[in-house]
Amino acid sequence: MPEIIDPAAFAGLDPSKPIVALEGETMGTTWRVLYVGPDAPDGVQLAIKALLATLDDQLSHWNPASRLCAFNRAPAGSWITLPHHLASVMDTALRVAAVSNGAFDPSIGALVDLWGFGPPGPKPTPDDAAISEALAVSGWRRLRWDPAARRLRQPGGLSLDLSGIAKGYAADAIADLLGARGLVHALVEVGGELVGRGVQPDGSPWWVDLESPPGLNVEPIRAALHGIAVATSGNYVRGAHSIDPRNGRPSDNNVASVSVLAETAMLADALATAWTIAFPNDDFRDMNVAARIITHADSGAVEHLTPAMARMLCM
Repeated sequence: MPEIIDPAAFAGLDPSKPIVALEGETMGTTWRVLYVGPDAPDGVQLAIKALLATLDDQLSHWNPASRLCAFNRAPAGSWITLPHHLASVMDTALRVAAVSNGAFDPSIGALVDLWGFGPPGPKPTPDDAAISEALAVSGWRRLRWDPAARRLRQPGGLSLDLSGIAKGYAADAIADLLGARGLVHALVEVGGELVGRGVQPDGSPWWVDLESPPGLNVEPIRAALHGIAVATSGNYVRGAHSIDPRNGRPSDNNVASVSVLAETAMLADALATAWTIAFPNDDFRDMNVAARIITHADSGAVEHLTPAMARMLCM
C-alpha cells in the first residue's frame, strides 16, 4: 500500500461512472490508459497521440530528426537549448546518474550502438579496444547542464540514450495530460511502466501485479498505485542488454529483474535501470527507495526487498 492516502481523491466519487480504456503504440512499444470519466474518448485519445508524437520528436534516439539526435550530432563545445520534455528528462537523468555513481547514465548511446542494441542493429561482440573507444566519448560527467536556461553542453562525440527513463516519463506525462483535462482518476502504462492517480469508481486503488521473470518461482506482489508509480527493468525479454556504463560491458550480476515504486514513473524507471546494474554493490540504498530485486540462483531465484518495500508490504 502507498504510505500516503489522499483524502481529496475520494471526494465526489460516482460508482456509476465508467472506466474508459484506450491503447496504442509508441517508442517501439505499447501504451494503455484506464481513466474514470465521461465516455467521450476520441478527444482524449487524439490528445495522447499528439503528446506521444511530441515526446518522440524530443526524446527518441531511433528518430534521426529528434532533438536528442540533433544534440548527439552537435559540434564539440556547443551549448544546446533543450525543449521542455527533453530538459525535464535530462535533469532527472543526471540526478540519478550522480546518486547511483554512474550505474545509470544517459550518455551511453555509443556503447548501446557498439553492442548492437541501438538503431544501427546487431553487431559482433566488440573487442577491448572498441569498448575503450566508446567509453572515452561517453560518461555523464562530461556533460555540463544549466537547468535554469535548459542548456546542455555537447563535449564532443557524446551520444545520449534515454531508453532507461523515457517510457517512465511518457507515463507521467500522459497522467499529467489527463489531470489537466479533469480526469484525475487514471492508470497509465507505457511499455510496462505504470503510474496510478486517484482511485477507481468504487474507491479502490489501481491494483497492479509487479512484473516477474517467467519461469522463476517468485511469490507475486500486488501494488496499490495511488499517487505512485512502478517500473521494472530486467534481461528476460531482450536478453542481457543491460550495459554497465562504468565498464562498457553487459552486466553479469545475475539480476533477473528489478521493480521500483516511486513518486513518478520517470524516477522509478531510472532507479530500476540503475539497480539492475549496481546490485548488490549499490551505494545508494540510503535513498529509501522501495524496490524488489530478483536474482538468479541455483535454486531458481532469490527475492531481495529493500527496507522501504518491506514496510509498504506490511501496511
